Amino acid sequence: MQFDSVPVTRAEQNCSILWCPATHAAAVIDPGGDLDRIECFLEWEQLRLELVLVTHAHPDHAGGAARLATATGARLEGPHRGDEHLVRSLAEQGRRYRLPADDFTPDRWLQDGDEVRFGREALKVLHCPGHSQGHVAYFHPGRRHAFVGDILFRHAIGAWEHADGNLGELVRSIREKLFTLGDDVSFTPGHGETSTFGHERLHNPFIGDEALARWRADRIL
Repeated sequence: MQFDSVPVTRAEQNCSILWCPATHAAAVIDPGGDLDRIECFLEWEQLRLELVLVTHAHPDHAGGAARLATATGARLEGPHRGDEHLVRSLAEQGRRYRLPADDFTPDRWLQDGDEVRFGREALKVLHCPGHSQGHVAYFHPGRRHAFVGDILFRHAIGAWEHADGNLGELVRSIREKLFTLGDDVSFTPGHGETSTFGHERLHNPFIGDEALARWRADRIL
């Protein structure tokens, strides 16, 4: 599998474009907007979009998912049904944050352990609540790479101080779902630079081993 990222929306969200070299079938993760950039990339690489994936239903990640799937005939899958109320309110969220967004009904709601496929490639689905209740991450075992949305960032973690967030769930998602994939696994976050789970486990000031020990000592977790 090959992949690259295109920054979209004024939030500079990392929209990831993945493709199967054998078939030129592609998947797009989190097309929040600026669909012309995504379509230009697909055309330049001579890719056929087969699958649109969403990590969670915030407008900078999911705002353009319905339009891209409709325009290309691609399947639209994800997130987990825990985000259904957010999926149904994308247009309203978009107006609030001044980001074009459309509500949608996915072709498939995803669950932990599901597999999503495009061409000859497959991604494992990990349900990772905490930033939102239906947040999912996608992992490619062969490339040892994950696409984690807004759960984890380089030296930071996702926001939880809102109605759909939960700090305890966020910590468990990172420590028990992501870090257990292996220190060597690299990841693309929803915003900012790539990193590895091993680097974050050692150096992340919010969720690394030392930080977690401090939180537990202070009885925050």
